[in-house]
Amino acid sequence: MTETYPLVHERSLPSSLERLRELAYNLWWSWHEEAQGLYRQLDPLLWEDVGHKPIAFLRRVSADKLTAATERIAYTAQYNRVLRAFDSYMGEENTWFATTYPELKDQHIAYFSTEFGLHESLPLYAGGLGVLSGDHTKEASDLGLPFVGVGLLYHKGYFTQKINAEGWQEETYEDFDPDDQPIHRVPGPDGNPLRITLELGELTITSDVWKVQVGRAPLYLLDTELESSNPELTQDVPRLYGGSRLTRLLQEILLGVGGVRVLRSLGLDPQVWHINEGHCAFLTLELIRERMAEGESFEDACEQVRERVAFTTHTPVSAGFDMFDLDLVARYLAPMREEMGISQKQLLDLGRHNPGWGEHFSMAHLALRLSALHNGVSKLHGVVSRQLFHHEWPDRPVDQVPIFHITNGIHVQTWIAPEIAGLFDEYIGRDWVNYLDDPHIWEAVDAIPEDALWETHQKLKQDLIWFLSHQIQRRWEAGEITPPHLVWSGTLFGREVLTIGFARRFATYKRATLLFRDLGRLKGLVNDRERPVQFVFAGKAHPQDEGGKALIQEICRHALDPELGGRIAFLENYDIAVARYLVRGVDVWLNNPRRPREASGTSGQKASLNGIPNLSILDGWWAEGYNGRNGWAIGSGIEYDSEEEQDQRDADELYRVLEEEVIPLYYERDDEGLPRQWLSRMREAIKTAGAYFTTRRMVKEYVERLYTPILQRQAGARDATPIGD
Repeated sequence: MTETYPLVHERSLPSSLERLRELAYNLWWSWHEEAQGLYRQLDPLLWEDVGHKPIAFLRRVSADKLTAATERIAYTAQYNRVLRAFDSYMGEENTWFATTYPELKDQHIAYFSTEFGLHESLPLYAGGLGVLSGDHTKEASDLGLPFVGVGLLYHKGYFTQKINAEGWQEETYEDFDPDDQPIHRVPGPDGNPLRITLELGELTITSDVWKVQVGRAPLYLLDTELESSNPELTQDVPRLYGGSRLTRLLQEILLGVGGVRVLRSLGLDPQVWHINEGHCAFLTLELIRERMAEGESFEDACEQVRERVAFTTHTPVSAGFDMFDLDLVARYLAPMREEMGISQKQLLDLGRHNPGWGEHFSMAHLALRLSALHNGVSKLHGVVSRQLFHHEWPDRPVDQVPIFHITNGIHVQTWIAPEIAGLFDEYIGRDWVNYLDDPHIWEAVDAIPEDALWETHQKLKQDLIWFLSHQIQRRWEAGEITPPHLVWSGTLFGREVLTIGFARRFATYKRATLLFRDLGRLKGLVNDRERPVQFVFAGKAHPQDEGGKALIQEICRHALDPELGGRIAFLENYDIAVARYLVRGVDVWLNNPRRPREASGTSGQKASLNGIPNLSILDGWWAEGYNGRNGWAIGSGIEYDSEEEQDQRDADELYRVLEEEVIPLYYERDDEGLPRQWLSRMREAIKTAGAYFTTRRMVKEYVERLYTPILQRQAGARDATPIGD
């Protein structure tokens, strides 16, 4: 079927700029700075006002500014340059995947995730899982994988965070206007909008389908603003991580079962089904139902499905799995079960698990039992996952549980500061982005002059300080500022002061307030006249997590302490846009989860890529990334039975490392005013992140260890040994 791009409400553009519309409907622009500049240059203030949304921008930009741009030679040259690069990218046939696996290039890999963090303007994500999915999709596009993503379109998205005068998080949900987004409805075979209907016992839901084009990779989204036979039951479905357990169950049925039906309606028959975390695991039930409808037995259908499914777990504790009451699952999947002709016990046994507080239906266990290959997301998380799921293979030693690891990475072009990329262009070579997974290319970072690296970092740090002031100015203009906001907003931050950043989801195990366990020691650090320190925090607590909200309030309360001198800031509404400023502009990236609760983490990788050393617990990716020269470790990786003891020992070690290592090294300058030893750590941080912790390496590893074993089996001998053996 032929797809056409919406006409942005028939808004006309000058003929010489007409392709700005086409470009806006492909998220390729989101990881190409020069492409974004085509919109920003037309009206910088409007670009900020619309939240960096090209479609919304084109609907509102004045005709005079469009006309003026056509008369600027530099703008026209940039426009032509960007469109040539876009056309070359989209038309490339000799991609890495096509040349490495030519026999598999016509197969399809279906990647399911509840979140996709592609850009701040598209609110389909809440945190790290979504950003990882977005980066995975972009890299799949860059490498030319036959990749199709499936997710949910949340009309309420994740909430907008505001902190009130008491320091308490408040949530608001902004209306989602599809006309302002780079998405469009998917036509069905009859030319009308494609719709998917699910019969769920006494409930019927019907969803439209939308498409986002992410470079070469299509992403299909089921519309959560669905038609329902019982609107009261489904009113919270459009809200990401909102509502009851029933809401969550309905979202996951829609994604898993509905997602498979979307791909079938589009004529797609993926040979690999990748479950990115257990939320998506209901797709296996729909695949089983399909095979049983063709005459296969339940047991044979399960085995056939298993050999096409890969499962990535991101959760390091059993309590983190999505679990539902058995009766709830049985009720809403009854029509599917009856169609399959299996008993309720057979259905529920697929996900049955007792975590210690009674039997539940575990989505992680459903995914694990119906997948051939399984992986964690860091080396340490692989160890934790084998322990966590050992009960599924009780006859094997724990180290032989068949769960390996593929450590997470980041999409370089999305997260690298343009200024740092400019240094790479000048001193490494303009084609460096083509060799991201070649470790030798990163050794060339040593060729960047120290004064150039330091000057670039100082510029990015000033950008962060400006952003802190700009955010509070916007709140002031909106009449939302109180005296406490002025204090904890960072307006008192010094431009030459060592700045340490902590930004992540405010779950209690991440210990955002570990720094405040010894206030006397902390005050000594921030008030040192010769070597002061300042800290900026950011992050959202889950709307139902009172403990996480209390941590935010505690930080804001401490920020008001006159003895901390305005050296503590909390930056509201952490999202991808805020993250860019932080991972590029702070001097040190702090991460102090309670080991081994951090499955991987990628924010520290983004900071490292921009030359910012990590100061972190040896958990997640840092347990394998730290080499003694690229940052600092908090502790030695010892785990304690007592959380109180672990917290106290880690806090003591955090203070010690700051006092004895981090702060002295930062302020140690030579006759030219340069911190030479600090710059050495900055370079090493860049080399560490670039050489290994990128999605270029990560997605290639997924291809080699998950996707191609399944694809090659489907394309080759059918009597091969089962993949999971």
